[in-house]
Amino acid sequence: MIIRSETPGDIAAIRIVEELAFGRSAEARLVDDLRAAGDSVFSLVAVDHDTVVGHALFSRMKAPFPALALGPVAVLPEYRRTGIGSRLIRQGIARSEAAGWLGVFVLGDPAFYRRFGFDVGKASGFISPYAGPHLMVLPLGANELPVTAGCIEYASAFAKLG
Repeated sequence: MIIRSETPGDIAAIRIVEELAFGRSAEARLVDDLRAAGDSVFSLVAVDHDTVVGHALFSRMKAPFPALALGPVAVLPEYRRTGIGSRLIRQGIARSEAAGWLGVFVLGDPAFYRRFGFDVGKASGFISPYAGPHLMVLPLGANELPVTAGCIEYASAFAKLG
């Protein structure tokens, strides 16, 4: 199993992974829309024997400091609970930090994302249509964010998810 950056040849396989993982096409369209709008900062794939089995996307967002949005994260159903999603997320976090980003926001299950250091409380001061119990942030490069309040905006493609 290797984790690497997405290549143009992975796009069709990523669409399949997203659709099978979520049981619908909305997240696959989100990935396509983020890529088409130039909002994808980097996209990682997990590859097992030349087959893309997992995917994680980090996209551009507006925040009071340099920040990325994580999502979607998808793993083929038959590969779930094998650590692939966690490996994708950890590599993405490391890559984000190495590139100088100061935080990563995610919308998701706090019980899952807490293990990576994402925190609902640290996100609670930020104004967003997605504010609430599923919006979390992970400070990068330090234990604290440069600011603890302000407005954040996900890329416009996220609004299509509904």
